[in-house]
Parts: sequence; C-alpha cells; structure tokens
Amino acid sequence: MIEVTGIDHIYITVSDLARSQAFYDTVLREVLGFRSNSFEIGGDRHVQYYNRHFGYVLRPRRGSGTHDPYSPGLHHFCLRVESVDDVVAASKALRAAGIDASEAHLHPGYAPDYWATFFTDPDGVRLEITNYRAERRERHDRWHELGA
Repeated sequence: MIEVTGIDHIYITVSDLARSQAFYDTVLREVLGFRSNSFEIGGDRHVQYYNRHFGYVLRPRRGSGTHDPYSPGLHHFCLRVESVDDVVAASKALRAAGIDASEAHLHPGYAPDYWATFFTDPDGVRLEITNYRAERRERHDRWHELGA
C-alpha cells in the first residue's frame, strides 16, 4: 500500500494579493517562522509560504464571489504546533501583531487536551492553530500496532 507522508502544498485563492500577503507575512513568516518566495504561473503572481513540511500558496482569484466556509469546499485550515505553550505563544503574538485571534484555551468538547486559537484571513478563510495532542501522537507512533 502507498502511504501518504504529508501535505505537500495547498493553494488559497485570494481577492487582493497585496492585502493577503501582508496578513500572511504576519501570520506565517513573523509568528510561525515560515519562509516565502514568489513566482508566476500563467502570468499570475503567486506568493508561497513554506516550512520544512509543506507550502501554503496565495494566488489571485479569477471572477468574483466571496469565501463561504459553509458552502462546499474548504471549511477551515488548521496548523499544528508542538505544545500548548506554543499555541498560547502564537495566540499572543498574533494578537500583538493586530490579528484578531481568539485567546488560546482548552476545548474539551473536541478532545481532553485540545488547545487552539482561531482567526480569519482577509477573504474569510478560517484558520486555527492547535497543539500536537496525545491521540495524534499515538496514531503517529503506534500506527502499525493500532491496525485498521
């Protein structure tokens, strides 16, 4: 069986590339330590943010309309950090940088150790940062023992 080992990249279509780039420069570069570059595809400028694990690319939209997280398509995108302390630090750093992020706190309805902060990009794409929880660690570390 072929195993998927991670997400390589995700593309987000944005209505105003400069506005979104300023937002994601703060979130991904300044707070979360991503690197970035830009390139063209079909004459459209793209901005890519990347870390050792995956890329998050902004591309200009074609056409009109706004993002609706409750229509078919992306509901939200969740980034995982190592610890609860990292979630708290990210929330504080986002808020200090002017991003309207929720204060990090425990969400026991999701999982007993689920800490998160939530915020929204300029086009209404919902974003979340959560900690690497025990259930996810066990799934990763004991995959073959757990079976189907």
